[in-house]
Amino acid sequence: MQLEIFSDTVCPWCYIGKRRLERALRMRPQAGLALRWRAFQLNPGLPPNGMDRRQYMIAKFGSLDRAQRLYDAVARVGAQEGIKFDFERIARTPNTLRSHRLLYAAAEEGLQSELLDLVFAAYFTQGLDIGDADVLSALAFEAGMSAALINEAMVDGGRMDHAIGEDLQSRRIGINGVPFMVFNGRFGLSGAQEPEALLNMLDLAREEDLQRNMTGVA
Repeated sequence: MQLEIFSDTVCPWCYIGKRRLERALRMRPQAGLALRWRAFQLNPGLPPNGMDRRQYMIAKFGSLDRAQRLYDAVARVGAQEGIKFDFERIARTPNTLRSHRLLYAAAEEGLQSELLDLVFAAYFTQGLDIGDADVLSALAFEAGMSAALINEAMVDGGRMDHAIGEDLQSRRIGINGVPFMVFNGRFGLSGAQEPEALLNMLDLAREEDLQRNMTGVA
């Protein structure tokens, strides 16, 4: 079974969605699951160095008060999943292209999930600038990535192109919000769904795999 998840590293609902998916997989382990995290940028037009968080919130939500109410609601949901969001610590909203580039590289060593956990925690609980190359390199090292791969991923070039390509692919297939999960390249599920909804989709995808194996259809 294949599961692709389009997400952004500054998306709090993606963090929540990851925790809920992990709960679902603990409830019903999926042997042979091929899981891949794909790039989606909520703010592709941000400057490379990001922008001041307060200015960003006013531009996006209209006022700091409205933004605070929305983030308070997210924090309450996150707490139910064991996430201690601390939005007040975030000073800058980063451009996420570098983080996606690094996550693309992490897949080569089977470390996407570990790295994504660290990136989410660094941004949402510690307020670190995950657009900064030094911050990302330290997180990648903590996740267990090789120094050579980290250095290669941080250099402008191929992996940036791959990350941009994944973002463009998501928009071509009609994704305009994340998290968005694609099961076996056929079945889509939008949002940070509860484990019960995820289990239904996993069952559907598994049933399709069984039917393919029985009929010999590739």
